[in-house]
Amino acid sequence: MRKDVRILLVGEPKVGKTSLIMSLVSEEFPEVVPYRVEEITIPADVTPERVPTHIVDYSEAEQTDEQLFQEISKANVICIVYAVNNKTSIEKVTSHWIPLITENTDKDSRVPLILVGNKSDLVEHSSMETILPIMNQYSDIETCVECSAKNLKNISELFYYAQKAVLHPTGPLYCPEKKDMKPLCVKALTRIFKVSDLDNDGILNDNELNFFQRVCFNSPLEPQALEDVKNVVRKNLIDGVQHNGLTLKGFLFLHTLFIQRGRHETTWTVLRRFGYDDDLELNQDYLFPPLKIPPDCTTELNHNAYLFLQSVFDKHDKDRDCALSPDELRDLFDVFPYMPWGPDVNNTVCTNDQGWITYQGYLSQWTLTTYLDVQRCLEYLGYLGYSIIAEQESQAAGITATRAKKIDLQKKQTQRNVFRCNVFGDMSSGKSGFLQAFLGRNLMRQKMIKEEHRSYYAISTTYVYGQEKYLLLHEVFPDFDYLTDADMACDIVCLVYDVSNPYSFEYCANVFKQYFMDSKTPCMMIAAKSDLPEVKQMYACSPLEFCRRHKMPPPQSFTCNTAAEPNREIYTKLTTMAMYPHARLRCMCTCNRCTFCLCQNLLNSELLQTVRAKLYAVVLRRHIIQEDLTSSTFWLRASVGATVFAVLGFAVYRLLLKTR
Repeated sequence: MRKDVRILLVGEPKVGKTSLIMSLVSEEFPEVVPYRVEEITIPADVTPERVPTHIVDYSEAEQTDEQLFQEISKANVICIVYAVNNKTSIEKVTSHWIPLITENTDKDSRVPLILVGNKSDLVEHSSMETILPIMNQYSDIETCVECSAKNLKNISELFYYAQKAVLHPTGPLYCPEKKDMKPLCVKALTRIFKVSDLDNDGILNDNELNFFQRVCFNSPLEPQALEDVKNVVRKNLIDGVQHNGLTLKGFLFLHTLFIQRGRHETTWTVLRRFGYDDDLELNQDYLFPPLKIPPDCTTELNHNAYLFLQSVFDKHDKDRDCALSPDELRDLFDVFPYMPWGPDVNNTVCTNDQGWITYQGYLSQWTLTTYLDVQRCLEYLGYLGYSIIAEQESQAAGITATRAKKIDLQKKQTQRNVFRCNVFGDMSSGKSGFLQAFLGRNLMRQKMIKEEHRSYYAISTTYVYGQEKYLLLHEVFPDFDYLTDADMACDIVCLVYDVSNPYSFEYCANVFKQYFMDSKTPCMMIAAKSDLPEVKQMYACSPLEFCRRHKMPPPQSFTCNTAAEPNREIYTKLTTMAMYPHARLRCMCTCNRCTFCLCQNLLNSELLQTVRAKLYAVVLRRHIIQEDLTSSTFWLRASVGATVFAVLGFAVYRLLLKTR
């Protein structure tokens, strides 16, 4: 809605422009009328539309043509006043005033015109027969009002219609020549119908109509009123009502009827509630509501947003196969002005055997958009009508800004659900294969991907200690000299090298040393293409020794050249490391079968803790009893014993690890 309305009154001298304004303000006909009154502002609380209204008078005797042109350019609506008893003033409407206004306004933003026939108290006949041909000739004319400043006839109505012409203009909605709604209006109302059709059956049933009525007008329809509306449509349109519900044709017919009967404010109320502006474009404030994201924070969808997106998926998954076919996907995005997802999305998220995006892949793509470009996510949610259907103030209510990462590191815990892993590696090291394997695609399926449909992202879910988390893999272009802040901003770094290429590991080692050796970001080395014969890497030390020196987990063997889906265990490890970067563990699995897990469980077991406590107690008691034992001798023996125990323990652990 506009913040205010500016009404300009023009016309020939002595037609009563000033009298009309003064009669409106004082509610009585003025005895003395000046040439012109100063601009009058009517407060919002006394106008029908609750909008401040400025009324501007024009006098040829007191103002220049330049001043008139300036006022025309500033006006939101212009009232051309003529005297019903003066034929010359009526003729001047078409011969002078309308051409003058047209010349001084932009073609793309025509100002609505109101024809005002004043002094109706002086004649017994109406001027409408003369005016109607003029109204049909000029589409900018909204309406014509006959009034009398002397008798106060239709004075309030005049300014109400002027205000209405600005706030609820007919021009963008309706074409008088064709007696039908304009294409942009039909397009907007069609989107509104589809958003309101909650079960996507092409019909607005009683529940959907009541929800629509409550959302737009804050009150549901009475059952009888609902039936009356449907009966009106039935009488005028054969297929306007089906299965006792309103079809799209019936919905459009109703709004055409509203406009034709002068109730276009009803249609405008609906359009504005669903985010449209005066040009029938979705308002930028509606699509991009304010959303503050503090530094070092990421963005995620909250529970309510996921529920809404799940309902949208269910609404369009007509065959209930938990995947969206190309037709179903087009139907889902039919409320968008463009297709937001390209072919690369099918290589970014999980799909079924037919290449259709699954339910999990659908939610993953929304999660990815929210994480990488939250403004784009707000826009998409706006097209789907999130704030209306979920009855929220705006799409921003569906977004959560996570806690700053530095606070997570301090507290050694996180509440985030999406973790980013940047994948580095030299050319042909297996990065793309690593990303696609995360989506369950082996080498054979990956060869079917077209180069132009390739994606540098892959996102899916993993489970860490029973919690579902999203892992976002991003393949970083192997340009060592031009790594941006975005390339390094992540929760975990994955360094991929080809075991069959002797020069592949060097790139990973150099990236780690230059960018991540002194950072707090955990890193993992991936020995890709492990199905091929392993060769010695042409580097100062082996990958295993490199990882040991820099306190990294040992290189993880990986291959996507499998008959079935590639193993996903490595991705669980990556997510675990991203969730617990402070752990610095050498083994990130939770299998409870490997040597490391068994040793960890033994060291943390209650039995071992109890034995250790008792040993400390015995040693301390002996120290007290043996008074002849000097303090220095005791601590020397204790130190030697502890050293021997540590060396033996480490040797046993190395032996077990080597055996494994």
